[in-house]
Amino acid sequence: MKNRKALITTAGTLACAVGIGFFMQSTNSVPHAEYQGATLANADASVLDVEEIILTSAEIADDFIEPEPVETVTLAAAEVVVAPAAAATMPEAEPVSFSEPTPEIVAEAEAIPDLACEISANARAVAAAMVNLTLSASCLPNERVTVHHAGMLFNEITNDAGGFDITVPALTTEATFVLAFTNGEGAVAQTTVEELADFDRVAVQWKGDTGFELHAREYDADYGSDGHVWSGATRDMSYAVTGEGGFITRLGNADVPDGLLAEVYTFPASTAQAAGGVALSVEAEVAENNCGLEIEAQTLQTFSGKDITSRDLTLSVPDCDAAGNFLVLNNLFEDLKVASN
Repeated sequence: MKNRKALITTAGTLACAVGIGFFMQSTNSVPHAEYQGATLANADASVLDVEEIILTSAEIADDFIEPEPVETVTLAAAEVVVAPAAAATMPEAEPVSFSEPTPEIVAEAEAIPDLACEISANARAVAAAMVNLTLSASCLPNERVTVHHAGMLFNEITNDAGGFDITVPALTTEATFVLAFTNGEGAVAQTTVEELADFDRVAVQWKGDTGFELHAREYDADYGSDGHVWSGATRDMSYAVTGEGGFITRLGNADVPDGLLAEVYTFPASTAQAAGGVALSVEAEVAENNCGLEIEAQTLQTFSGKDITSRDLTLSVPDCDAAGNFLVLNNLFEDLKVASN
């Protein structure tokens, strides 16, 4: 766990947020609320007040811009010009030959690559209400792809063979995935994830290197303890399968310039071995890449794959002299309350 030099509490006006991406089945409205910072176990930490933390209706920017309509140009018919009589003395043109092409011409034609290729995607439900998502596009190696699922977006890059093989947390039982390349090509994959009824999920998504992190502290766990689940201690899906606890999945390729990234926390609500609660928060470290800027994120939450609630967040980060401090945002999610099974 990173050493927190100081805790930055957050205070500001939160506006009602609406708007969530592609294939959202339903969205709950979000009431006005006030955020308060979490208290960390650091008696020497100074407390800095940060204002202008608001929920907005702005959506995380998609990578695709609708092309401008192409103007249709009608060409006028060319005037017919009658050749003068003197043209009759001109030599005849060589006749066009329609015979078989020479071997040299055939070799040149075969050297031209076939630009057409098939793009296909497949989705398959696996353990812990996860989906194995694969893409095959042999003509598009090392290309940027945006994956859309129930309002969640993230970027991937195809491998040298033009594909990828990833595992994605499902947010809906009837899960649809849209995979889109920057040239407008893409594919759609669908699957049914019946196990989603046994799990609760929360997600935070953002664009670029803004420093957002999703934190879950299970059963009143302290920061850095075994019950603290975050990007530095993600666990794996076996914890959720056995009912021991939750895990975090990080989505997106960090090598994509200004790319879309997401983190999803999964908890086995129906099979949890112990009763208690899970405290959820979104945090961001003040660093050189975000200090003095406004950064944006979006949160998603669903209980047992039912209605998805979304919130858009705009956060004013303190100046660079506060580098090393953390912004801790509580109450972005409804904390999980668990009864033992």
